[in-house]
Amino acid sequence: MKDFLSLHDCSKEQIEDMLKLAIKLKAELKSGIPHPILKGKTLGMIFTKSSTRTRVSFEVGMTQLGGYPLFLSSADIQLGRGETIYDTANVLSRYLDGIMIRTYAHSDVEDLAKYSTIPIINGLTDLLHPCQVLADLQTTYEHKGKLEGLKMAYLGDGNNMAHSLLYGCAKVGMDISVATPEGYMCNEEVVENAKADAKKSGSNVIITNDPAEAIKNADVVYTDTWVSMGQESEKEERLKIFTPYQVNKELFSKAKSDAIFMHCLPAYRGFEVTEDVIDGKNSVIFDEAENRLHAQKAIMATFMA
Repeated sequence: MKDFLSLHDCSKEQIEDMLKLAIKLKAELKSGIPHPILKGKTLGMIFTKSSTRTRVSFEVGMTQLGGYPLFLSSADIQLGRGETIYDTANVLSRYLDGIMIRTYAHSDVEDLAKYSTIPIINGLTDLLHPCQVLADLQTTYEHKGKLEGLKMAYLGDGNNMAHSLLYGCAKVGMDISVATPEGYMCNEEVVENAKADAKKSGSNVIITNDPAEAIKNADVVYTDTWVSMGQESEKEERLKIFTPYQVNKELFSKAKSDAIFMHCLPAYRGFEVTEDVIDGKNSVIFDEAENRLHAQKAIMATFMA
C-alpha cells in the first residue's frame, strides 16, 4: 500500500508489524537510542481541523525519526482558498516525501491519495481515525499482553472512533461490542466491512443500543466525546440522548474487574465519563495518549522509509 487511510485496508500481519515497530521505537526512545529512519525526509501536515495530540505527536515523532515536519493550516495554503485537491496533490508531491492530513470529509483524503505520488496518512476524518486506534491497540497489548480473544466495549456516538475501533479490533481478532443510541449508530458499510474482517480473524462484532449488554465482561471499555467538533449546535439535544451511555462507576462495574478504561481525548468529565472512572486505577488514558507518538512513528517509518 502507498497510503495509510484505513485499518480496513491493512492486513492483520501489517497491523501487527506496525505494532511491533511502535513498541520497539518506544523502547529505543526511552533507552536513548536514536532511530533516524526518515533522515532527510519532509512530512507535510495539513490541518483543516485543529488538534492538540495529532499535531504535537506527528511533529515530535517526525523530528525523532530524523525528518522535518512542516505544519500547513488551511489558512496558510491555497487548498483553503479554492485550489483543487488535484492541483494541491500534484504540487506537494514534488516538494514533500509524505503528507498527513486531518480534515472533515473522508473523500478529501481519498482524493489526495488518488492524485498524489507520495504516501498519504489519514490523521482523522469525520469517518475514520486509524492513527488513534493503532495507538489504542498498542496500549491494550501493553496492559493485557495480547489482543486476540479480548473484548472491547465502545459506548456512545457511532462516530469516526467507533468506526476505526470496529476495523482495528476485527482485524486483530478482538471481539468488539458497540452501543449507541438510535439515530446515532455506526455507518452500515463500516459495520458490514468489520463483520467480514471479524469472520476471517475469528472475532465477533456486536452492535446494540444497550450499554449494559455491550459492556458485560469487557476487557477494555472505551468512550469518546458526545459532541465532536462541528456539532456544537446539537450539544443540548445530544447530552439528553447520550446520558444512559455515560461510563460511570455503576456501568463500568459490569465489565471485568481488571478491565481498562480508554478515551481518545479530549474528555469532558461528568459527561461521557465520570471523574471516578477516568481518574481511577483502571484508566490508561495517558498511556494511550503517549502511544500516539510511538504508533504514528511506526506508521511514518512503514510508509515513508
